[in-house]
Amino acid sequence: MKIILKKINRPIAFFDSGVGGLTVYAKLKKLLPDENLIYFGDTKHMPYGEKTKEELLEYADKIFEFFIKKDAKAVVMACNTTSSVIYDTIKNKYDLKIYPIIQSAAGIIAKLPAKKIGVFATHATVNSNVYKNEIHKHNSNMEVIQIACPEWVRIVEENRLNQPQSILQVEEKLNEMLKFKPEKIILGCTHYPYLIDILAKFAPKEMFIDPAAYFAQYIKDDLTKNHLTEIADGSEEIYVSANPEAFQQSAKMFYEINKLPQLVTFD
Repeated sequence: MKIILKKINRPIAFFDSGVGGLTVYAKLKKLLPDENLIYFGDTKHMPYGEKTKEELLEYADKIFEFFIKKDAKAVVMACNTTSSVIYDTIKNKYDLKIYPIIQSAAGIIAKLPAKKIGVFATHATVNSNVYKNEIHKHNSNMEVIQIACPEWVRIVEENRLNQPQSILQVEEKLNEMLKFKPEKIILGCTHYPYLIDILAKFAPKEMFIDPAAYFAQYIKDDLTKNHLTEIADGSEEIYVSANPEAFQQSAKMFYEINKLPQLVTFD
């Protein structure tokens, strides 16, 4: 019993290549406001969608070791790219509860009343076919169309949402997707929900799915089922591997960080 209580009081850790994972972080914080949370934005290596599997494994190993030192009880892979490319490789490597966004949310998305669904994601996520494969595990009849939008991550991270060129880049990818007539479109990178106001200029807002909402609810339900939730201090620690000032500024689009993130490097 003492061992279980020790696990419960430990923080939940999140990581992504930048501010994108805050879409998940913010939603889980609302669902579990008393949990202690840690967030790591690997801004030095952003964007993950352009990295090799070997590079992602190297980054993840250092981040997980950092979380272990912080005594985390669970790690949230708040990044579609790492969930799609390296989750199967690392899922049994660490003595931690690990939550990958795609695998966790796909089962819920597969139950939506739609026959054809689109996915916007990074090249790495699209090439892995994980969204399609995971959805088909639960619903083999749902048609899944995937389109890579690698430039969208930098639009968000560099806070270029209002620039005409950025809006044009988003519109072009959306028009490419709409030719397939999807009923819903998954924003398959945690950065992409930041672009929802641009997307809504050219298509109904309700067409777009932010997996973070399903993901956060899944995490809460699973932690509760495993008796790993408890009233703690509700504290938060934010870390980045580069450019804390830029991270704090970009994060304001979705989540207000009151203190400058702490800089942590593993070199």
